[in-house]
Amino acid sequence: MKLGEALAILVGAWLLTTLLRQLVRRVCVRYDIAPAFALGLRRVLSTLIYIVALLLFLNRLGISGSVVWTTLTGFVAVGAVAFFAAWSVLSNIFCALLILITRPFRLYDYIEVLENGDKPGLKGRVVDINFIYTSLQEIHADGEDTVLQVPNSQFFQRTTRRWRQEPAWARTAREQAQASADWQDASGR
Repeated sequence: MKLGEALAILVGAWLLTTLLRQLVRRVCVRYDIAPAFALGLRRVLSTLIYIVALLLFLNRLGISGSVVWTTLTGFVAVGAVAFFAAWSVLSNIFCALLILITRPFRLYDYIEVLENGDKPGLKGRVVDINFIYTSLQEIHADGEDTVLQVPNSQFFQRTTRRWRQEPAWARTAREQAQASADWQDASGR
């Protein structure tokens, strides 16, 4: 009997989330609400419904709410310790999200991360933006190219210069690299 009630709770939660998704979809279409907001709202509501359903399900199976609460607070405490231990990684992930949202630079832009206003810093073409690093491709005068991986948090701790088109230093390095490659091809190497 208890198992049947527990399964009914899960089925009810699924039906309720389906109903709420339809309702949110209709409200968002009717009032022209952004799809990203609708998606976030649906996820929050679904998560809350499933958490309540899980607690009711466990209660029907004989697991006390105080046991669940004690276990949950223990996990939260461990999570908090892990959060502080991984602060720099989480900071870079958060900064990656800020880079993607605020767009101080975009993929394939030429940028320079300055130490201070007058001192040259790291510069290159943005070739990748991931959760931890932004990769900058440097082209040297000898034709070599290297990739710098700059932690995303550095873009919010330093001044970043962005060029709207290929800067002279990048164009010169690319032309010198091309000339070096042409010379090597002509010499038969």
